[in-house]
Amino acid sequence: MTSSAWQTSARVALFGMIVNSIFAVAKILGGVFGHAYVLIADGIESGLDIAGSFVIWSGLKVAARPPDASHPYGHGKAEPLAAAIVSVGVLAAAVGLAVQSVREIFLPHHAPAPFTLGILIVVIVIKEALFRYANRIGRDVESTAVQTDAWHHRSDALTSAAAFIGISVALIGGKRWQSADDWAAIFACAVIAANGVRLLRPAFYEIMDTAPRKIVKSVCSVASTVPGVIEVEKCRARKMGLDFYVDLHVGVDGNISVHEGHEIAHRVKNAIQQNDSRVADVLVHIEPAQERVGT
Repeated sequence: MTSSAWQTSARVALFGMIVNSIFAVAKILGGVFGHAYVLIADGIESGLDIAGSFVIWSGLKVAARPPDASHPYGHGKAEPLAAAIVSVGVLAAAVGLAVQSVREIFLPHHAPAPFTLGILIVVIVIKEALFRYANRIGRDVESTAVQTDAWHHRSDALTSAAAFIGISVALIGGKRWQSADDWAAIFACAVIAANGVRLLRPAFYEIMDTAPRKIVKSVCSVASTVPGVIEVEKCRARKMGLDFYVDLHVGVDGNISVHEGHEIAHRVKNAIQQNDSRVADVLVHIEPAQERVGT
């Protein structure tokens, strides 16, 4: 993957970190002065997003390092590892906030202030827009970490929407419904936890080198069209950060020379990388085809 893709991914994570910092302060202050615990909980979640964005940004910086003697395949695993760390942090935050929300239900407190709704409207609009932008970038460069960060923004928008509903109910319903914002906070925690699980799964798959089926299918299709290739016997691929590494076995005429087999291997590698720039390297094994040429 080009350095520009890494730079774009890191820039998205850094921008998200700045936005989360601003919103975390606004939510917590608004919640304290506006007597809205759900807003405080939402602000704490945004604060955790700051740490999450920093981990994502740091992971992308490490993953962008070129291969060296100790890491011949590069440092790409730092990217899904960062995503996994953030996902686990999201789950832990959801549990902690849920426990505190339940406690707040049974404690007497003031009704939330109307101005807190204005804060939440701004947060919902900006966070949803940021989710759409970051998610598009993450899909374009196939970055698990950036897509994880994008869904953090969507999660924040959803929890803010839940907070908006809870505070609205508390304001409209009067004293009997003052705990509505605390119930909304519990719902927000459920949303946060669900997103944590959703984000952890692809990061875990990537760390475990789960086969990228689309890439494997595409590689086999391209390799089979190269002149001199009779059959494609095996194909393995794994994702390392934003790049893919391929291990391919192709069958050729067993009567050709070593030099000719070497040339076919080069043509296969070039064809695969020209078809998909995300493929950083291809290891081609030349073997005599099982079938007879011309039959």
